[in-house]
Amino acid sequence: MVAGELLQEQHVLPDSAPDGSVTVSETPGGGNTEDSGYKAISNGSVNLTVDPKVLEQELPPSDEREAMLPGEQNKPLETRLYWRRFAVLAVFSLYSLVNAFQWIQYSIIANIFMDYYDVSNLMIDWLSVVYMVAYVPLIFPATWLLDKKGLKMIVLLGAGLNAVGAWVKCASVGPNLFWVTMTAQIICSVAQVFILGLPSRIASVWFGPSEVSTACATAVLGNQLGVAIGFLLPPVLVPNTAGDKDVMGRNISIMFYGTAGVSTLLFFLSAFVIRDRPPLPPSKAQAVLSTIPAEDYSYKKSIINLFKNKPFILLLITYGIMTGSFYSVSTLLNQMIIASKKYPLNAGRIGLTLVVAGMVGSILCGLWLDRTKMYKMTTFVVYFLSFTGMLVFTFTLNLGQLLVVFFTSGVMGFFMTGYLPIGFEFGVEITYPEPEGTSSGLLNAFAQVFGIIFTLIQGHLTTKYDPLIGNIFLCAWTFLGIILTALIKSDLKRHNINMGNFNKGQADQSECDPVEICCSFLISTIALEH
Repeated sequence: MVAGELLQEQHVLPDSAPDGSVTVSETPGGGNTEDSGYKAISNGSVNLTVDPKVLEQELPPSDEREAMLPGEQNKPLETRLYWRRFAVLAVFSLYSLVNAFQWIQYSIIANIFMDYYDVSNLMIDWLSVVYMVAYVPLIFPATWLLDKKGLKMIVLLGAGLNAVGAWVKCASVGPNLFWVTMTAQIICSVAQVFILGLPSRIASVWFGPSEVSTACATAVLGNQLGVAIGFLLPPVLVPNTAGDKDVMGRNISIMFYGTAGVSTLLFFLSAFVIRDRPPLPPSKAQAVLSTIPAEDYSYKKSIINLFKNKPFILLLITYGIMTGSFYSVSTLLNQMIIASKKYPLNAGRIGLTLVVAGMVGSILCGLWLDRTKMYKMTTFVVYFLSFTGMLVFTFTLNLGQLLVVFFTSGVMGFFMTGYLPIGFEFGVEITYPEPEGTSSGLLNAFAQVFGIIFTLIQGHLTTKYDPLIGNIFLCAWTFLGIILTALIKSDLKRHNINMGNFNKGQADQSECDPVEICCSFLISTIALEH
C-alpha cells in the first residue's frame, strides 16, 4: 500500500484515536521525541508506537495475520487478504489491455492507414509516439492526483478517457479525417498516464508479500496481452483492399466500434469493482505505512527523496533503455518486416509471437521473484538475456528463415517483456516507503523518453539505411544498460520490513551481486584449467 494513499484515509484500530494518530514514544529522560514517522521510515528506520489502549482490546480472529510494529513486538496490527483483490486485478488488466490495443492498432497495419488517410509513414508512427510524448509531462500531476484522491479516482479517469478516445475514433472514419483520429489517439494517450504506473500500486495495496510480484506481473500482462491482440486482430479485421477505400473504411469502422463498446463496458465494471484499498492492509510493510501521520507526507519531498536515491537513478536509466527499446521494436516491427522483403505477410504473427512469449516471461519472472526475492540478480540476468535475444534477432532477420525469425523474436520478447514487472518491483523495494505509484510513474516516464528517442532514430535508420543498422543502434544501448544494472546497489527495504528486519540501511543478505558471481565463475574456471 502506498504512503500517499494511506495517509488520506488511515486504518484505525479499535478504540485508537479517531484520527488514526500515532502516539509519541518517550525518551529515557522522560521527554517526548517528536520524530516524524514518515521521515524515520523513509531513512530506513522506524520508531513508532500505538495507543496502549489498543492492547486491551480483544484480538482479531486467529485466521487474521498480524503485523508487528518495529520495536514493539507485543503490539499487533491486523493484516488480511481479501478475495476482491482478484476482481480488482482482473478489471484493471482488461482495461489496460484495451488501452494497449489502441496504441498498437495503427502501427501493425501502417501501410493500410497510410493509404486510407493518404499520409506519410512518419505520421502513422506519430500515432504511436504520441502515447510516449503525452506521458512525460503528465506523469507528475497524475501521480500527485493518485496520492491525493486514491486508486479508484485514477482508475475511473483512465478507463473513462480510454472509452472517450475509442468513441472519437469512430467519428474519424473518412479519408480526410486523419486529424480526428490523431485527436482520439491523444485522448487515449492521456488515459495511458492513469494506467501504466498502477500495476505495482495495485499489487502492493491488495496482495500479500508472497504474491505481490506475481500480481504486478499479471497487471503488466494485461497491457502486453493488449499489444498481442493489437498485432493479431487489425490485420484480420482490416485486410489490405488497395484501391477500394469504401471497403477499407467499413473494416476500420468495425474495428473502432468494437473497441468503443468494450471500453465502455470496462468503464462501468471499473466503477463497480475497484476500491482504493481493502479494509485491512495485506502485509506488514503496508501496515507500518498505515501508521504514518498524514501531515508527515509531502509529494514534493517524496520526489526529492527518489531523485536522491542513487540506485533508483541507475534503475531509471536502465529501465528506460530496456523498455524504450521494446517500444521502438514494437512500433517499427511492421516497417522492419516490410523492408526485409522476406516475410511481407507475417509481421502481425511475428509481433504476436514476440508479445505472447513476453507474457509468459512476465508471469514466470513474477513467480520467481515471489519465491526467491532475488531482485538484482534476476534483473541483471534478464537484462543480459534480453540483450542476447536482441543481438541474435538483429543478425538473423535478413536470413530469409521464417522459423528462425519466429524463434528469435520469441526469445527477445520473453526476456524484454519479462523485465517490465521486475523493474517495477525492484524500484518499489529500493525506494520504500515512497509511494509505488510515484516510483513506477517515474520509471515509465523514462521509458517513454527513451522510447520516443529510440523510435525516431531507429525509424530514420531503418528507412534511410537498413533495419540491421537500426537494430544495432538498440543493441549498443542495451549493452550499456547491462553495465549500469550491475552497478545498482540492492537494498530491499520493503522486504526487510515484511521479514521483521527494521534496522536502518540493512540490505537483504540472501541476494548475491552478479558482478561478484561473474568474477567467482571466472576464477573457478581458471583454477580448473590449471
